[in-house]
Amino acid sequence: MESKRQDERFIIPIGPQHPALKEPAHFRITVDGEIITNAVVRLGYAHRGIEKATESRNWVQNIYLVERICGICSHIHATAYCLGVERLAGVEVPPRAQTLRVLVAELERIHSHLLWLGVAAHEAGFDTLFMYSWRDRETVMDLLENVSGNRVNYSVNLLGGVKIDIDNQISDTIREGLAFLEERTLHYLDVVSNDMAFLQRTRGIGVLTRSQADVLGCVGPVARASNVPRDVRVEAPYGAYQQYPVNIVLVEKGDLEARFIVRLKELLESYRIIREILDTLPPGELTTRMPRRIKEGETISRVEAPRGELFYFIKSNGTDTPERVKVRTPTICNMLSVLKLAVGHQLADLPMILAGIDPCFSCNDRVAIIDHRRKSPEIWTWQDLRQYGIEYYNGHSR
Repeated sequence: MESKRQDERFIIPIGPQHPALKEPAHFRITVDGEIITNAVVRLGYAHRGIEKATESRNWVQNIYLVERICGICSHIHATAYCLGVERLAGVEVPPRAQTLRVLVAELERIHSHLLWLGVAAHEAGFDTLFMYSWRDRETVMDLLENVSGNRVNYSVNLLGGVKIDIDNQISDTIREGLAFLEERTLHYLDVVSNDMAFLQRTRGIGVLTRSQADVLGCVGPVARASNVPRDVRVEAPYGAYQQYPVNIVLVEKGDLEARFIVRLKELLESYRIIREILDTLPPGELTTRMPRRIKEGETISRVEAPRGELFYFIKSNGTDTPERVKVRTPTICNMLSVLKLAVGHQLADLPMILAGIDPCFSCNDRVAIIDHRRKSPEIWTWQDLRQYGIEYYNGHSR
């Protein structure tokens, strides 16, 4: 009888190319019938070598490079990088510039959460919610374009400040957009809390207890949906968040429904913060002087990206280029919870459990060191890495 049941267990590969995955990753799912008994993930398919590339570019050029780690949260990456470099240089950013950074960060959070709402709804088969939320997402993208001139990589930050400012006309446009988005957000909050067909895919699915979230090191909305009060804006306020404190959003249930509720309520909190900024935006300069060479030292910077804590380690050797830039994104912190929660659920629940952490594999996957099965580890230069890629793909294209 035991051998028969063993024969009924299958390993189902999902990815790296799969309709449920918007980016490449490979999952090996062991199922007994429809029930998942084990889950393994292999990351590293989107290896773009960005961290290594920062070592051959100067401090200013790297702002535009780290912005491209992620297209959805490009501003917060640049903010984390600038905060670290400015701390190494001992430079104080003007209050108006710090406040404008927070303004754009909260607009970016709105964009990210609305984008995630649509993607998660699509995974649940709720394509009406997907299309409506992405329609409304255009509103905040238009606001970001009015503020920065760009809809994706906003390029707002400079070392020592920002390159954009807002006037009364832009402020009024933002207020109008927020009024529309707030009305739509309240509607979506009602939908995800009361639509019975949708709740069958979210309520009681992927329950992550507070202790599990704490032990697994979950961050961002995933942790806060399990009643873990973890938010860098509250724990270690940076920029202008001391002047505009955040009311942390917590839900106790820890299931997929809770993760929807947390993100939608965080939208309402972002609307409040942005309105407060527009009402009390401090006057003053937008930039301050920065040295071309950053004095020797190392530092870390932590910020609250839309998905959770974003961590930067920056090391300077006293030149005009960094010696090391290391980035840890929220996806790697939350991925273990997916593997843990998948076990015991039906295979059809896996796409929703994965979507619940709002994964970004391009954010997560980077390459800095390659040990190409040599006798001793060797750190490759950017040119070595480039040449290896050329030779590899030439060899596989024959």
